Amino acid sequence: MIPPVRLSLLDRSRTRLGEPDAAALQHTVERAIHAEELGHHRFWVAEHHGVPGIASGSPAVLIAAVAGRTGRIRVGSGGVMLPNHQPLVVAEQFAMLEALYPGRIDLGVGRSLGFTSPVRAALRRDVDAPDTFAADLAELRAYLDGRAAVTARPQLDHAVPVYVLATGRGLAVAGAAGLPVVVGGPVLDGAGIVEALADYRARALAAGARPYVIVSLDVLVADSDAAARELALPEAWALAAARTTGQFPALEPVDLERPLSSRQRTLVEDAVGRTVAGSAATVSAQLDDLFARTGADELLASTSTFDRAALWESDARLARLLA
Repeated sequence: MIPPVRLSLLDRSRTRLGEPDAAALQHTVERAIHAEELGHHRFWVAEHHGVPGIASGSPAVLIAAVAGRTGRIRVGSGGVMLPNHQPLVVAEQFAMLEALYPGRIDLGVGRSLGFTSPVRAALRRDVDAPDTFAADLAELRAYLDGRAAVTARPQLDHAVPVYVLATGRGLAVAGAAGLPVVVGGPVLDGAGIVEALADYRARALAAGARPYVIVSLDVLVADSDAAARELALPEAWALAAARTTGQFPALEPVDLERPLSSRQRTLVEDAVGRTVAGSAATVSAQLDDLFARTGADELLASTSTFDRAALWESDARLARLLA
C-alpha cells in the first residue's frame, strides 16, 4: 500500500522528431493545465542549454507562461542552475514571479554545468572553475529573505520557497541549509541512498528545519507492463544516443526494429530498468518499495515519451494510483 505522498510533475519540454521547438513549449503549458485538472501538487520546468532534445532554456519565462494559464497548482523550476546565473538576478526573477502569482512559485536550484564544452564556454563556465554552489545558495537566500546589502525587487513580505536538486554532496549542502531536497538519477540509484538521506535529515534537524525529501524519476503507467515498457523506449533511446554520439536528440516514435550497437542496446536496457514502468499493480509495488526505502514526502515524476496522449493517460493513471 503506497503511503500518502504528494504527486508532482517535472516537464523538460522534450522536443519530438518532425516538430518545431515551439511545439514542445506549447505542450508543456498544456500538460500543466492537465496536471492541475488531475490534482497534482506542483509542476516544474527545466533549464538546459543547447540541447536538441529540450526546448526549455529559460525556466523563469516558461514558469510565467504556465502560471498564467493555471490557477492553483504550484509552479517552479527543476531547476535553475546557479553556476549559470548571478544570485541577485535569480532572486529578482523569482520575486517577480511570486509577486505576480502569489503563493504558487517554487525555486528549485541545482549546480550542473553545461552539457558540452561549447555550451559551457557560451555560459562562461569552465569545467575546472571552483565550486561556489553553497556560497551562491546562501547569497541567493539572503536576497530572497531581505537580509542582503542589496534589496532584490519587487520586495516581498515572505521568501520564495527554495529547493535543492541534489547530486553527490548536494544533499549535505541542502541539509546544512535546512532546505527541502530533490533526489534522483545516480543518487537515487546508489547503494548508499538510505544512509545519505539519514545524514541529510540529521543535518536539516540540526539546522532547525523540518527535512523534506522529494524523489524524482521517470514513471509510466499503462494497461500492461509490456505497453509501459514500450512507452519508456523513446527516452531510453535518446539517453543511449547521448552517451554514444554526444547529442541528446528529439524523441522519436517507438521502433522495436531499430538497429542498435551492443553498447547502445545495453544503455537502452539500463535506462528502461531505471524507469518505474508497468501496469498499475506493478508501478504500485515499485513505488511502495521506493517510499519505504527513502521515506520520501513527494514524488516528482519526470517522465517523457513520444506519444503525448499516452503520456497524459499515464499522468492520469499515476494520479489515481496515488490519490
